[in-house]
Amino acid sequence: MRDHSQGPQGHEGSQSPESDEQPGGSTPAVWTGRATNRVQWVLAAAGAACLALGIDLAVDGSWTSGSAPLVMAVVGCVAAGLLMLYGTLAFVHVAVRVDKDTLEVRCGHIGVPRTRIPLTHVVGADFDPRVTPRQWGGWGYRWRPEKGTAVVVRRGEGLVVRLGDGRTFTVTVDDAEAAVRVIRARLRLLGGRPASA
Repeated sequence: MRDHSQGPQGHEGSQSPESDEQPGGSTPAVWTGRATNRVQWVLAAAGAACLALGIDLAVDGSWTSGSAPLVMAVVGCVAAGLLMLYGTLAFVHVAVRVDKDTLEVRCGHIGVPRTRIPLTHVVGADFDPRVTPRQWGGWGYRWRPEKGTAVVVRRGEGLVVRLGDGRTFTVTVDDAEAAVRVIRARLRLLGGRPASA
């Protein structure tokens, strides 16, 4: 979990019900969006199968012919199953929330890993129409020294936030252009810093 310094997840790809108009403007008080990758449920099923195989080997395995190979098989299956289950369930969807002070990104069903970025640390926001796992070396929470940090749960549009220390944070989210508009409006309210390159 990274904390660059919690909130409810919203409706898919647009403003949440709690998004009220601010006085004198059209920026919502809170913007929420999300992205989902249903293909990762297949990988979660494979992880569950590995876990079940490990448990089956532990219960029904023949322990009389030597325990070392069986223990290794059980531990290997259980570990692989748990890793696959966590890796897929943690990144099957992502929820993004922008309020007046913070950008928050929560992954999976339990919201972990979670990233909170105060908008005072943000110098700009951009729309990327084509974020792919290949650009980042795979799905999930990624870091590349030349690109920054990303949360990638699917291919497609994403939000790229530029931070004051020169790093970037990218997240795949539906209706990323709306998120960019909201963040840019927040940055103007926070002191007129440039919101785009």
